[in-house]
Amino acid sequence: MFIESECVEIVAKLMALSARTAPKSKGSDVIEIKIVSKDELGALAASMRSFGEENNLKFFLRDAGNIEKSDCCVIIGVKGDGSLGLNCGGCGFPNCSGMLREQKAIRDTGRDTAFHGPNCVLRQADLGIAVGSAAKTASIHNIDNRIMFSAGVGALKLGWPGDCTVAYGIPLSASGKSIFFDR
Repeated sequence: MFIESECVEIVAKLMALSARTAPKSKGSDVIEIKIVSKDELGALAASMRSFGEENNLKFFLRDAGNIEKSDCCVIIGVKGDGSLGLNCGGCGFPNCSGMLREQKAIRDTGRDTAFHGPNCVLRQADLGIAVGSAAKTASIHNIDNRIMFSAGVGALKLGWPGDCTVAYGIPLSASGKSIFFDR
């Protein structure tokens, strides 16, 4: 499996490049990326299990098993707690300053949730485009992958990647049968 593992690492780097160069609102890049190595997958899986058990989310436990069987995992997050100053209302607030006030109020409570919001909807769209671009790159190179909310939450609980408010994980595997099928 050495050749396959080496190829997965190369594709993970190409995925990071795809996420980085994906289009972003107003050309403002607040995307953060971490490639979780084989050696770090155990910590990510443990974080996912802990959150799943605390919140009675059984699929977190199943997904943690997939993470442990993966070759690596690409985490893509966004710093969605800023604003672009467009006052579009997509976040549910009439303007950006209303959203920013609510972010501060929620942060001040110390509430522990999967993601930290409210978030700028345009920043979330940027994250979706980056994640989609990365998954496309994995697919082009025939690397089995699955976009996981649970892996993103587990990563955020570990402080990966950086000061992100929302993240998704894309575990990667190269084997004779996809580990993400028949879960």
